[in-house]
Amino acid sequence: MTDKLMALLALAVLTAYLVILVVYVPRLDLGLIIGATLLLVAYDFLIHEHRRKSSATADDAERSAGD
Repeated sequence: MTDKLMALLALAVLTAYLVILVVYVPRLDLGLIIGATLLLVAYDFLIHEHRRKSSATADDAERSAGD
């Protein structure tokens, strides 16, 4: 649970930093790069969470099959 909270906190801090950067340096190309960066970070967060859940389920199934 703390891993998920730390990841969300890191995502929030990175987003806040990049939003401040876009506000103070209003350039279209910079905004596009930052938007792409945030999309990749969010995608990575969601994929890792999905894989963690599926691997935990597989581990539980292996343990119960071994008993």
